[in-house]
Amino acid sequence: MKKSLVIIPTYNEIENIEKMVRTVFALARPFELLIVDDGSPDGTANMVKVLQKEYPNQLHIEERKGKLGLGTAYIHGFKWAIAKDYDYIFEMDCDFSHNPADLVRLLEACEANADVAVGSRYCKGGKVSNWPIGRILMSYFASVYVRLILWIPVKDTTAGFKCYRKKVLQTIDLDSIEFMGYAFQIEMKYTAYKKGFKIVEVPILFTDRVLGVSKMSTKIFKEAFWGVIAMRFKKIK
Repeated sequence: MKKSLVIIPTYNEIENIEKMVRTVFALARPFELLIVDDGSPDGTANMVKVLQKEYPNQLHIEERKGKLGLGTAYIHGFKWAIAKDYDYIFEMDCDFSHNPADLVRLLEACEANADVAVGSRYCKGGKVSNWPIGRILMSYFASVYVRLILWIPVKDTTAGFKCYRKKVLQTIDLDSIEFMGYAFQIEMKYTAYKKGFKIVEVPILFTDRVLGVSKMSTKIFKEAFWGVIAMRFKKIK
């Protein structure tokens, strides 16, 4: 049986982590979870370790010291997944803005003909809930901006809910990925596209977090804005 691994970076997600773990493991398709925790002071990692006793072969944790960034957490998880020979490797947030039930739909897209399946807010059928109109417009036009600069045929370029076939992550030089915030999500899609992989968008309902604190910042937004221009002229490895 082919193996599926969901990578979830965490920093202070004690309010969400137990429910997320139990929800993923209750799905009809089998998934394993890798939590990459950046030294959460709220006890997130300790809760994962408690849950590991209940799910010893499904739940994994990698602990890092300090808040090292979203991109480095995923790169760490990707390398771990490749070394352990998982076939399908997912990115997902811990705050339930991504519905765990949609993992099955992303998996099915990659089992069909996609190399990368993107949980998309902005393709036909995709929606956003609980965001103020200003943030929706900022996010939507950010994706338009990215498409104009990079000429990439993906409507939700900043989406962080994805499934990769293993061969995609094996082909990309992960050490050459430069950006660590939301620009990381753009750079990974752009690199996969330039490498010739097929990207398919799966419509999802994105719901803003109810519990915990958003990690979005002005610094992250600026990195994405200027990073896109740098990507346009970067040699893809």
